[in-house]
Amino acid sequence: MDESRSDRRTHGPRPSAGVTLLELLMVIAIAGIVLAVGVPAFSEVAADNRRAGAVNALVTAVHHTRSEALKRAAPVVWCQSADGRQCSGDGAGWHLGWLIFENLDRDRPPRVDAGEPVIRRGNPRPKSTISANRAAFVFRPFNKRATNGTLVVCDHRGAAAARAVIISPVGRPRTSDRDPRRRPLSCPPQGRP
Repeated sequence: MDESRSDRRTHGPRPSAGVTLLELLMVIAIAGIVLAVGVPAFSEVAADNRRAGAVNALVTAVHHTRSEALKRAAPVVWCQSADGRQCSGDGAGWHLGWLIFENLDRDRPPRVDAGEPVIRRGNPRPKSTISANRAAFVFRPFNKRATNGTLVVCDHRGAAAARAVIISPVGRPRTSDRDPRRRPLSCPPQGRP
């Protein structure tokens, strides 16, 4: 065997096991660009998903309240409730929570009295503001007239991203990016949660 050949194999240049400073800076630059583009897009998707979750929870509550009124053959109330035990407020705090109950004594404004079963409670939506033109919606059995109205779901993006849940006089919900008269939605000032 030729000695000159074996020396070249053992003493020649070896491949590097690390990365150069230039390669590291390129990777950091590319990662920065991906994050700069991706994070705002991700936060927009997350806000859309939170809004959709809030709207879907409201629509589900309307359907549930309406079906309970039919099933029980009695008026069932869906109202805002900060404590989950009693109706509260003026329609501006639906994001604090709500409840559904059978209004046996048919009192107005509706309130949960002894013996009136609470059917369901809704959780607070801390990153949304849900306002309504009603503090409570009453659903009556057999497709009799229900309390119609509109709930508006807003977030930090304001009125441009707001969605409405519009409840018809017979208690059917629909969603829209406009109010019932086709006007743009409005949101409370940004100081609210």
